[in-house]
Amino acid sequence: MPHTVLIVDDHASFRASARLLLETEGFDVVGEADSGAAALKAARELEPELVLLDVHLPDVDGFDVASRLTGMDPHPMVVLTSSRDGADFGPLVSRSGARGFVPKSELSGELITALIE
Repeated sequence: MPHTVLIVDDHASFRASARLLLETEGFDVVGEADSGAAALKAARELEPELVLLDVHLPDVDGFDVASRLTGMDPHPMVVLTSSRDGADFGPLVSRSGARGFVPKSELSGELITALIE
């Protein structure tokens, strides 16, 4: 299981909740970002093993950010998330290079681990 995680979401309350949940379940949250540009910068600096990435960001589409992240060397694993149902995104998830999608309402360390192992 990856131990280092970068959480990317434009809502501070979600980042705080996700951090608490993931840290409680054994993940080491090494950083947070509130935009696509900040996510790319943080990923280069922190080199997390996993990025939990919101699909809807204020500056760049989350699918585009996922593609950029998975093209980095070294590249983190990416799990996309949204308050919308994953069925709304169809093949965009797999084309982005992400390992999968977890709805925000169902976020858990167990679901993330199932997608990345």
